[in-house]
Amino acid sequence: MSVNIAILGGGAIGAILGAHLAQAGHSVIILARGQRAEHIAAQGLRICGLVDLSIPVEVLRDPARLHRTDILIVATKTPGTADALANLGHVDIGVAFSIQNGPLKNELLSAVFGAQRVLGALADTSGEMLADGSILFTRNVNILLGELPTGQSARANDVAATIDSSGVRATAVPNILSLEWSKFVCWVGMFAVSVITRSVTWRFLTDPDAALVLARITREMGHLADALGIELTDNAVLPAASLCQGTEQSAVERLVAAGRVIESRAPEHRMSSLQDVTAGRPLEVHETLGYALSKAAEHGVSMPLLDGFYRVIAAAERIRVA
Repeated sequence: MSVNIAILGGGAIGAILGAHLAQAGHSVIILARGQRAEHIAAQGLRICGLVDLSIPVEVLRDPARLHRTDILIVATKTPGTADALANLGHVDIGVAFSIQNGPLKNELLSAVFGAQRVLGALADTSGEMLADGSILFTRNVNILLGELPTGQSARANDVAATIDSSGVRATAVPNILSLEWSKFVCWVGMFAVSVITRSVTWRFLTDPDAALVLARITREMGHLADALGIELTDNAVLPAASLCQGTEQSAVERLVAAGRVIESRAPEHRMSSLQDVTAGRPLEVHETLGYALSKAAEHGVSMPLLDGFYRVIAAAERIRVA
């Protein structure tokens, strides 16, 4: 089987992309399994919220049947990604990218397909799977794509244009690694705080104590980015550079201001980590928070606050599944 676009994962973002790209006329398959595969096969992809869209899309349960795809988009949760990609090692890939959380995704893709076929990416785009299997599309800001670690290319421009013309906003950028880490240094704290507070995003961002904890974790992560030689920017999801470089109080004020914006634009937005908790799905704690801590240990960076949150959340996960 050969297709234009193969999407690994039929969850919220994978479904949003798959539905839009299929509607735009591209040949798309969703690589999925279990109940989700059965649901898509029977009812197609149904998107509500920012758009009202329902379209049939082919589901592929057996990865061995896929032989060639121009674009591979990885949109699964990070647990189990290495095994899922290993099952696609035989596929002739034009270019691959992942919209998963954290930098580990690029390393996993490069290990299977070679670094020359991998683009960096981050999604400032949100959705949530509802009880009936449809997807609530809540934010359509941007999917950023680019060559790793830096640089512009025709292929990145083409992929971004393909996605953008389908209705999901996307842009090619020359500094994708900086942008990925700028999102990541903020995201790890938001992951932790959302799981602990069980709150919609704007509420914990505007709470002074939660915002203070988030600011401190973000600033710990900023030290890690500095040790890795990665320049942070304010042009990702949150103003990472300013959060790390200014005073602690100014960081809290910026987070509260960002929360007010989300309150006005997407008041029901919930972090994917919180969605996983409420749905009983495995948390990405080891592949994201754990990844950050392992990099910190390699480079002698102390992150005691993040380490504490990581251990508590990991313990809660073990207890929950025991």
